[in-house]
Parts: sequence; structure tokens; C-alpha cells
Amino acid sequence: MDMLVCSCGHNAGAHHNTLSPKYSIGIIWDLSYWAYLWRNSQMEFDQPFLQLPWRFDAHALSSEVASLPDAFWLEHPSGLPGNSAVPLVSVNGEMNHAFDGSMKATEALTSSPYLNQVVSSFGEVVARSRLMRLEPGAKVAEHVDFNYHWVSRVRIHVPIITDPDVVFYCGDEAVHMKAGESWLFDSWRRHRVVNSSKVRRVHLVIDLAGSSRFWQIVRRADTTVPITVLPGAGEQHLLRTEQFPVAPVMAPGEMLAIVEQVLQDCEANPENDVDTMRAYRHLLLDLVHDWREVWGLYGFTEPAFPQFRKLLERTASQLLPNPRVLVTASNKVGINPIINQRILSAALRPRRVAEFSPGHNPTA
Repeated sequence: MDMLVCSCGHNAGAHHNTLSPKYSIGIIWDLSYWAYLWRNSQMEFDQPFLQLPWRFDAHALSSEVASLPDAFWLEHPSGLPGNSAVPLVSVNGEMNHAFDGSMKATEALTSSPYLNQVVSSFGEVVARSRLMRLEPGAKVAEHVDFNYHWVSRVRIHVPIITDPDVVFYCGDEAVHMKAGESWLFDSWRRHRVVNSSKVRRVHLVIDLAGSSRFWQIVRRADTTVPITVLPGAGEQHLLRTEQFPVAPVMAPGEMLAIVEQVLQDCEANPENDVDTMRAYRHLLLDLVHDWREVWGLYGFTEPAFPQFRKLLERTASQLLPNPRVLVTASNKVGINPIINQRILSAALRPRRVAEFSPGHNPTA
């Protein structure tokens, strides 16, 4: 196995002339913004760990966690021993680990006032968010988060129940995140967690892309006065959740950015074969060129779906059998799994069409 995959827009004007009137123009993005979000997050956050200025009442949080029914705790989606989770923000507010759908608060979150306040306190539109539990002696094996969800999102950790013997490793650094603190880490680097203590570690994890407000705070995190959020006190933010996390069809600009990111990362590895590298560059750019051609004719209307699907199948059939035929320089991940996760399995989502129609109400 190459790597454990952790299961963890908005230029509306660029393609107006290619879109069917049956779709809501205001929701259909060129996605050039999303296309370069991965670059922005890399530039904004270029270190293994960063402690954020938000502080929370860990005791109050742990009390709410203790009151949750045992049935709310689900097995980790990858089946990791000693790992379980409670969905707080999930697809349709149901008890699942899914990424690609309208996100809503679950019963676990709506019945926990302070947890709801904490998740909302960042003032951001949040994606999938959970309580993550790690049993005594358990670990999260080393991995890299490289599926499509992470192209544009980062993860905030808020430790609730922990111990000094719970250690988070990322890249070449290791930290113990203290209860009530808030942290970012770089999920593109190899990372792992070890619980050598005798307590059940519980962290609140919040996924988000982050507005300019958030990233401005991140930039000055080392000098910002702590932002303390106590139960029922201070400014109260409404919970806002992602309603359109993925489009039915990936826009060409976004695809090109993802393709260039993985190609450039592999080209930076001197151990990769030059001829193979060139062949993969041509293969992926051919996909982008032909994808743009179909997009130019149909946008993401349904008549184009068979053509888009054929392009994905053509590309998949030409990937070499060895998943590590090329390897990234930054984190030593094989190129094929990245292509599969970030492009081939993410570029066409016909089920999302209804969400982008004019009559769809994401808040209903």
C-alpha cells in the first residue's frame, strides 16, 4: 500500500457563455479561485505546526463530550484500530464521514451548545468536522492527506481531553497540543499521532478553507492577543457550513492547477525518470486540453457527461501499473494515487447536478 488515505469559488463570469440556462449562474464558478487555493494555503502556511490564538474551556467541552450517547461514536472510516469519531458537521447532518454534499450540523452538535459555539467561533464556513477519539496505546499511522477535499482546506485541532504523552508528529517536528488550545498543521506533510498515555484522547477537528479574515489571523498568529471563547460569552457567531463543496464537473482551470501541482512536485524529485516524467506531463496536459474543449462546448450540462467520463477513463488506462513510478519530492507519495484521488475520482460528480439548479435551496 502506497499510503493511507485519511478520510478524513468563485469567479462566476468566466464561462457564462457556455452554460445552459437551467443552471444557476451565481453558483457556477470558473473555479480559478479554487484552482489556486492549494497554492495560497501553501504560501500562507508553510510550517508543520502553527498554534492559533483561539483558546477554549476544555472542561466545559469535555462535559459535553461525556454526555454524548455511545451510539454517536463511529468507527474510523479507514478502520484504524483504537480510532473513532462523532460527526458534528456532515453531509446532510447525518452520521457519516462523507465529504461531497451539502454540510449540516448533526444532532451531536445541535445538542451541545458549547461545542456549537466553538465550531462557530472562528467565523468561517466550515466543512466536515468531527470529534476524534484515540484510545490509550493507539496511534494514527503515518500518512499524507492527499484526496480532493484537501486541495482547498486545512484542519484545525482543538484538544479537549489529552495528556502530555499524546504526541502529534508532522514532518520533522513533534508537539503535544494542550487541552483548550487551537492548532493548524500541514496535512500535505507526512504526519502521525501516538497516544502513549492511559487516557482516551479526544480532539475537536474542524475543516475549512478560510476567508481572508482567517488567513490574516494566521499570518499574525505569533503576535495576536489570545482570543478566549468561554461558554455563552462574547460575540456569538451563527454556524455556517459548506453547501457546495464540489461541482458536478471540475472546471478546466482547477484541473490545470491540480495537474501542475503534482507534476511540479514530481519534477522536483531528481530520482524520477526523465522520460517517464515527460510522458506523464503529456498525458495529464492532454486530459486538461480535451477537458477544456468539452467544457467550452457544454459547460457542465448533462449531455457532456459521457464525454467527460471517456476522458477520465482514457487517462486512467494510460497510467503505468506501478503506483510509485514517479514520486513527489515534498512527501514521497506516488503520483498515481494523487492523480486518482485529486482528479480522476473528483472531476466528474453527476450526483451534484441537482444542487446547482436554480430551484435548489441549500438551507432547506
